[in-house]
Amino acid sequence: MAFSLTPISESDDSVLAEINVTPLVDVMLVLLIIFMIAAPMLHQGIPVSLPEAQAKALPVTSENPLVLSIKKNGMVYVQETPIHASQLVERLKPILAQRRDQMVYLKADRDLSYGTVINVLNLLHQGGIQRVGMVTEQPPRR
Repeated sequence: MAFSLTPISESDDSVLAEINVTPLVDVMLVLLIIFMIAAPMLHQGIPVSLPEAQAKALPVTSENPLVLSIKKNGMVYVQETPIHASQLVERLKPILAQRRDQMVYLKADRDLSYGTVINVLNLLHQGGIQRVGMVTEQPPRR
């Protein structure tokens, strides 16, 4: 807010040229709070229709999880990047070497054949990737 030491006459058409930053700060704080609440809810990997299971949740780590997704058509993704199954282990090894958490989370579409999921698990096992978590959805409460 600006104050003037000279008296303002009624015929003085001076314009106050200062920016009031209070509304800007208010809006920025609200946006900051919204993003702080929404950031942990961001979805990782490619969206797939997960099977339902009553399993205990895996512990949450501070690192972003490494998500391996298999879509209904059998296409394999690391995070959002499509990868051919033959290149899966050689692409995952350097990523896992840079991480403290060696866990890979596998999301497979519920309509995918059992054999396709086992083939990917077998590739991971043959490549020396032992820590694999299966991602499922909780069944609806009745």
